[in-house]
Amino acid sequence: MRSRLFTGLWAQPDFVRLWAGSSVSVFGSLIGGLALQFTAILWLDASAAEVAILAASQLVPGFLVSIAAGVWVDRLRRRRIMIAADLGRAAALFSVPIAAGFGGLTMAQLYAVGLVVSTLAVFFDSAYQSYLPTLVQRKDLIEGNAKMQGTASAIEVVSFSISGWLVQLLRAPGAVAIDAASFVFSAFFVWRIRTPESAPPSPEERTGFLVEAAEGFRVVFRDRLLRPIALATAAQSLASQIISVLFLLYLSGEVGFEPGVLGMIFAVGGVTSVAGAWVANRGILLFGGVGPTIAVSALFRAGGALFMPLCTDAGWLGVSFLIANQLVTDPFWTMFNIHDVSLRQSITPERVQGRMFANFRLLEFGFALAGTAAAAALGATVGLRAGMFAACGLMFVSVGILAASPVIRVKRAPPQALAEEVA
Repeated sequence: MRSRLFTGLWAQPDFVRLWAGSSVSVFGSLIGGLALQFTAILWLDASAAEVAILAASQLVPGFLVSIAAGVWVDRLRRRRIMIAADLGRAAALFSVPIAAGFGGLTMAQLYAVGLVVSTLAVFFDSAYQSYLPTLVQRKDLIEGNAKMQGTASAIEVVSFSISGWLVQLLRAPGAVAIDAASFVFSAFFVWRIRTPESAPPSPEERTGFLVEAAEGFRVVFRDRLLRPIALATAAQSLASQIISVLFLLYLSGEVGFEPGVLGMIFAVGGVTSVAGAWVANRGILLFGGVGPTIAVSALFRAGGALFMPLCTDAGWLGVSFLIANQLVTDPFWTMFNIHDVSLRQSITPERVQGRMFANFRLLEFGFALAGTAAAAALGATVGLRAGMFAACGLMFVSVGILAASPVIRVKRAPPQALAEEVA
């Protein structure tokens, strides 16, 4: 039995430690994100504007500090960055239930906690994605990312099911403590990793912050594979944010769905995401290679998104459209993420991994902010449903960028970094 269960990366203790730390952190974060909002609403009677500011405090840092995070991730040992980010997030979040217990919790503190946690998350994520190629061979990156993504999808189903009950049982600040504790466990598991990292550049070898940041831009936008992936990511992030802003307003406000029904439908997406990760984990390339899998997965996600604006009533037909959206969009989006990240990790030299991921994160957050403004403009001018159709069109633009690029011809992730070296 042991030989069947503990095969592949499951037989590598350091990968399992990274997987365990990431998994427990994802579980806590999904609960904590909801708990922080409910702390503002139920504990402090926050207004709609205050809740919006709290949400912004968790989004803006991703745009502002991504480049700095990428430079420092490539300058320092990545495992230490992950541990420090975990412990920093734990300390910030533990301050919420402590302050609430002593009657001193304020919205200003929640804003500060949101800023700190979001900023440290950027450092952790950039370090984690850059660190995985240190633990596994490049040929095993798809398996590693699939195991991480599949577990995260399964955790999403569980956390959505129990998060509301935990907030109710423990009261909102108590549920925030679960998130804080998860980061302590994550730091412990990452601390237990023993695989040595390559030595970072010495202070004498550093060329200056701006020079190193510019090198990261050149790595992404001069490479024939990274450049189209970056452009497609920008279009996809813009479209996704427009939809995320508009779809709940449309489905609950105009179509008439109750929140409980929508929650049950959205849970289907978590289950199908696990299926997408399972397929990727088996090394099954359904469309003839890594590049075609990335492009076709993006195509199916764009096609699946159309089911949302096509839903026009809260009856069985409308429910069927939304379930179809979850059945098509989520598994292929998971497959896209796994192969996209694995390809980027494979072709990027180790010394610039952090800056490469930071630049992609900058694009994602920057175009998400633009998408928020675009959603408000579309909703006010052409309406919620038409705005979602426009966002779906942007998704197909993203597909076109990938299909017209050299990415479509990549059959397998290369065994060594192929991204162009830059001066």
